[in-house]
Amino acid sequence: MTVTLADVAARARVSPATVSRVLNGNYPVAASTRERVLRAVDELDYVLNGPASALAAATSDLVGVLVNDIADPFFGIMAGAAQHAIGEGAPGRAGGEKLAVVCNTGGSPERELTYLTLLQRQRAAAVVLTGGAVEDADHIAATAAKLARLADAGTRVVLCGRPPVPAAGEAVTAALTFDNRGGGKRLTEHLLTLGHRRIGYIAGPAERTTTRHRLEGHRAAMEAAGLGGQSLDRLTVHGRYDRRSGYDATLELLRRDPRLTAVVAANDTVALGACAALRDQGLRIPDDISVAGFDDLPFSVDAVPALTTVRLPLYEAGARAGRLATGTEAPPPGGIATIGGELMVRASTGRPAS
Repeated sequence: MTVTLADVAARARVSPATVSRVLNGNYPVAASTRERVLRAVDELDYVLNGPASALAAATSDLVGVLVNDIADPFFGIMAGAAQHAIGEGAPGRAGGEKLAVVCNTGGSPERELTYLTLLQRQRAAAVVLTGGAVEDADHIAATAAKLARLADAGTRVVLCGRPPVPAAGEAVTAALTFDNRGGGKRLTEHLLTLGHRRIGYIAGPAERTTTRHRLEGHRAAMEAAGLGGQSLDRLTVHGRYDRRSGYDATLELLRRDPRLTAVVAANDTVALGACAALRDQGLRIPDDISVAGFDDLPFSVDAVPALTTVRLPLYEAGARAGRLATGTEAPPPGGIATIGGELMVRASTGRPAS
């Protein structure tokens, strides 16, 4: 038999209206009464009617977490941490839990907007957008408008690993951005300090903010060392953030300059592909050529040789985004926090052979 609101009220010895107030959290209720109602809910295994509750309240108990690719550890780590933090609000107690739903966009700007629309229809309590954004004027405008409508309906909007959305204004509750420029600059400066001058760079998709910022950091270090100009453009190859792209781009870089002494990859997965291509060409790492990645994904330290990379606190950032989404952590001053990366020097980089 289906348990009703009236059954819970009878068990807790309160009125149905009081049960409704406790579950919806829209009216002050004495702590002892609240505890009695929640205990009755647990004992009877009462399930709140989510859609009906969402219609009655401003928002539902749903939190959407948007990722480009859940199979990519970069996104999987952040999404998992956010989901864990979102579920910590009131574990095992009715009326306080939030349901985190991971939405995999596949890197499609259109799919991202579709998910935002669906979450708006569900009156989502919060939306967390992870990873870099697409730098397209029409998409930026459409995203800003969509986020504004979500915020107007009471949805918290949190960006994690993504820069603020132009024109979104106060629609965004908080933006946690990674210092991709600074990390890219420090990584290339490390190679320059070792004596490398012929450095190839494998960038991600040209339209992504993460790609541009990391590449800008690399270029800033090269230009400061007097190594800018056409040679810098010639030794930059764009591709996807995957292993195959790293493999193919490395072969292209070697074709453009067989005397390369180092390769910097857009992320650690791309770096693994670069290492495979170099081995297939009979080159030793780092004796003949150095390789560096970015993100410090879990496998980086176990690669052979272990990857020099920039460590981003992905789990910590995801967990913080989850707390911001549920309102258990206050937004940073100005709504924006920049999270730095740590240079991890390992065996895949060394001084170039004379």
